[in-house]
Amino acid sequence: MRPGEFPIDASLVRRLLAAQFPRWAELPLKRFPSAGTVNALYRLGDDLAVRLPRIEGGAEDVAREAHWVPRLAPLLPAAVPEILATGTPGEGYPWPWMVQRWLDGEPPRAGRLSDPLPLAADLGAFVAALRRVRLPDGPTAYRGVPLSTADAMTRAALDELRGTIDTSAATAAWEAALAAPAWTGPPTWAHSDLMPGNLLTRGDRLDAVLDFGTVGVGDPACDLIPAWNLFPAEARDTFRRAAGADDAAWARGRGWALSMALIQLPYYRVTNPVIAANAEHVIHAVLTEADARP
Repeated sequence: MRPGEFPIDASLVRRLLAAQFPRWAELPLKRFPSAGTVNALYRLGDDLAVRLPRIEGGAEDVAREAHWVPRLAPLLPAAVPEILATGTPGEGYPWPWMVQRWLDGEPPRAGRLSDPLPLAADLGAFVAALRRVRLPDGPTAYRGVPLSTADAMTRAALDELRGTIDTSAATAAWEAALAAPAWTGPPTWAHSDLMPGNLLTRGDRLDAVLDFGTVGVGDPACDLIPAWNLFPAEARDTFRRAAGADDAAWARGRGWALSMALIQLPYYRVTNPVIAANAEHVIHAVLTEADARP
């Protein structure tokens, strides 16, 4: 899906486990299908998962997660990955990797939520709880920066999508988001990548939040993206109230959701149909919402 991906297979994972964590080396091992773009995931036995970066940029996330996830976990109202061991480069594999506790659950899918309101309330409460965290010296969240930093890539994607979507309407929606008041508060904790694939549910409730490689502090508006990448219009107010988002944050969150979708759609149209389909869903949700506003 991306240039520079390292080839990972079960044989490599077995060798890494045998060399570094032999107590787990003989457990059943099976690659777990995932639409994720940064890490390869293998289920190890019944209770463990091996997670290995596929690209160099993902390797930088391992240390961030190993340091911050154990500190954040007791402060959050949903389960997060428990990191049991961090591996080092070896057996020809160039980057750090990790063994985590396996978390059961099902990723939610936009358009297929039987009752979105409980999940909207749960996820909004998670976002609000993360904003209340006061752990000092956090790194900058991946999308905790001003929305304008994504302008060049977003406009390049709009050019690439001409003839595929309503680029005039998408450009107007993007420029409206850019015009929203900037974040002026202190840096606040944010997950920064609340895509449906990074959530686990049981029934209609949030059970766990995954993949904290982008976690950090900054403008928390980036954590409002589920309003458009997951929830139907009738659940957005529930999510918004639980998250505690004001008008300016809501507009910036909408901008992040749109920017991500515009960039993802041409990039993943062939290589990752799950992400491409979600990007199309977001673009439709944002533009339909824009049409409905007075």
